[in-house]
Amino acid sequence: MTRPLCVMLVAAEASGDDRGAGLARALKARLGADAVRFVGVGGARMAEEGVQSPFDISELSILGLLEGLLAYRKVVRRVADTVALAAREKPDVAVLIDSWGFTLRVAQELRRLDPALPLIKYVGPQVWASRAGRAKTLAKTVDHLLSIHVFDAPYFEKEGLPVTFVGNAALAVDFSRADPQRLRDGLGIAAGEPILLVLPGSRPSEIKNVLPAFEAALSILKERRPDLQIVIPAAPTVAETVKARVAGWPHRVFVVEGETAKRDAMRAATVALACSGTVTTELAIAGCPMVIGYRLGRMTHAIMQLLIRTPYITLFNIAAQDFVAPEFVQNHCNGPELAAALAARLDDPALRARQVAAQNAALDKMGRGGPDPSDAAAEAVLKVLEARAGG
Repeated sequence: MTRPLCVMLVAAEASGDDRGAGLARALKARLGADAVRFVGVGGARMAEEGVQSPFDISELSILGLLEGLLAYRKVVRRVADTVALAAREKPDVAVLIDSWGFTLRVAQELRRLDPALPLIKYVGPQVWASRAGRAKTLAKTVDHLLSIHVFDAPYFEKEGLPVTFVGNAALAVDFSRADPQRLRDGLGIAAGEPILLVLPGSRPSEIKNVLPAFEAALSILKERRPDLQIVIPAAPTVAETVKARVAGWPHRVFVVEGETAKRDAMRAATVALACSGTVTTELAIAGCPMVIGYRLGRMTHAIMQLLIRTPYITLFNIAAQDFVAPEFVQNHCNGPELAAALAARLDDPALRARQVAAQNAALDKMGRGGPDPSDAAAEAVLKVLEARAGG
């Protein structure tokens, strides 16, 4: 009997966990559940697909240069744990998902462990926005890149790295079963009451840096709008932290968990206040107008200002080359400015409608409506393996 294909999947944050789980499901659908097994590092969603992580990935959800330096020893230990897992399990291919700093180190160590092991990077660094030299670094380290942006390929192919565009899984999120009324009924929110959806990020550092400014904005809004209902879909990586932080707030907040509740909430929301990240694309697909806030550590922000080559931090704003959704970054990510932008949208249905239309146009530029990204990624992984076997 032929042994199952062994696929190593490595993800270190919530968005990567989603992509890894989707890829695992797609590979099982193509090959059969008995013909493939998974090992690696991931979160709760990858665990549901059979990836038993040797450690909790929430400790690797690191953002910022200073935070990265402080966590360096922990990262090195977890890289060693990941490589030791590969040494035991002897995978046929390794797919390293997002999380540039961690997965690059894993890839480099896997290359030393087994030079013949095919290494595939799923989601490349955003070299079109900053640090173009990362394209050359990646090309020296892995065998293939699965790209989620239509504009990625030229930057990496010129360094000799083959690229397959698979699309952004966030563009394929299915809201057909989302039920706004189910959320309202479950939380006891009346039909006429506006809902402000708050998404403070999926990394502990984002909760630390962003949530205080969001809280200040909510306090201003609630003082003037007592009927405003606040709903926070908490990412699994930070759910307990978020619940502990909001427990002491003076106004009522509904914290919901799970994909079903999150999608119901995105469809039910009047407007959203979101930390920059994958969730902004999901909100746009749900047809939810939003205000985006983001803060980094002071030193990290100062350095990033020297490196960033685009004025936008949100993918659909980059695609549109316009501030389709307003962005409040660093010192501008504060209570009064966020509250003013949210109040304008709460008060003006026409403004909300214009923003949703512009968001939809930007999503089309990003490639919405293409093939399922997880299935495309599975096909690309198998083609890499076929080419390696043929070679």
